[in-house]
Amino acid sequence: MKELLVLILDNILEENTTEVEESNEHDFITYTIFAPQEYMGKIIGKGGKTINAIKNILKIRAMKENKRIDVKVQEKA
Repeated sequence: MKELLVLILDNILEENTTEVEESNEHDFITYTIFAPQEYMGKIIGKGGKTINAIKNILKIRAMKENKRIDVKVQEKA
């Protein structure tokens, strides 16, 4: 699933501008997207529509694998 998230982000933004960290607890996976501040608006989208669409795509895949996921966005330091 991490590969899918990276593929989506690389197509929205320039390649290799973001980092994705995965943490796993039981069947709950949290993906944290680290991006520069100038790209945060593109990732989140107007009214959060883009990040919600990304979450929905990943949740569909997670349901097929019987897992739960969450996606967070943080500014890259």
